[in-house]
Amino acid sequence: MDFVAFASFPVIFLVLLPLLYTYTSSTTQARFPTLRNKKICLLIAHPDDEAMFFAPTVLALTRPEAGNHVKILCLSTGNADGLGETRRRELVKSAMLLGLRQEDDVFVMDSPDFPDSMTTTWDSDRISALLCSTFSPPLANVSKSTSSRSEAPTATIDALITFDDSGVSSHPNHISLYHGARTFISTLLKGKPGWASPIDLYTLTSVGTARKYASFLDSFTTMFVLLLRGVNARRKSDKGNPGTLVNMSVLFGGRESYGSARRAMTDAHKSQMVWFRWGWILLSRYMVINDLRLERVKA
Repeated sequence: MDFVAFASFPVIFLVLLPLLYTYTSSTTQARFPTLRNKKICLLIAHPDDEAMFFAPTVLALTRPEAGNHVKILCLSTGNADGLGETRRRELVKSAMLLGLRQEDDVFVMDSPDFPDSMTTTWDSDRISALLCSTFSPPLANVSKSTSSRSEAPTATIDALITFDDSGVSSHPNHISLYHGARTFISTLLKGKPGWASPIDLYTLTSVGTARKYASFLDSFTTMFVLLLRGVNARRKSDKGNPGTLVNMSVLFGGRESYGSARRAMTDAHKSQMVWFRWGWILLSRYMVINDLRLERVKA
């Protein structure tokens, strides 16, 4: 009898943990607000970033009932191995699998300013200039000397989402996006004291190695950390948007599931499916869990 009880413990353990995660994910959706009826841009460095790191967020924000219009801006074709055009097409396919409205909502840059490189840091001012010309054309066309302090800063999107200052994987291209995005928001506000940014900037939280490869089990740590942050995690932006976005995909079935994130990699990004990608797909918490923080940026 003791042996049977001991042998059944792993089975019970494997059943209970997914059930606890399911409860945690449903509770998270109920307790943490999300963005609704917003124009949102996901800023990434390489094709496959949207699937490997941001899939739970994209799946959540593209819910039809949320009313958001999500676009993806990728600053490189990922051409380090000469597969730039292939990877561009793969990104479009992945984006559609993750719920974007149309293929034209995916923009991929191919500029010498932003090479796909593990050793290159992209210039934050150039990233900012690109974002200004894309999302705030009046700012790009008006000199600082003629910009009126009485005029509110304007933009064509409501929220910008990208990596934090650790870039999840410490990739210099990822980290460059963080600094470029902050420079962009700061530029929007420069010379306009008292005005709030028209764009809320959210960054994906980087975690340590143990948590990074804990898959859905990291949900419990994530919730504990957010509990410790308390009021700070719930503080809203000047526009009334959530101070924290938490997205946890279900493990099985449904549009917002681990399976959807997995297919975005395996069915779309086929050129990238080398052996170690499978380890990421199986173990990474970013395939099922995203928590993003609102960045407080000043001019």
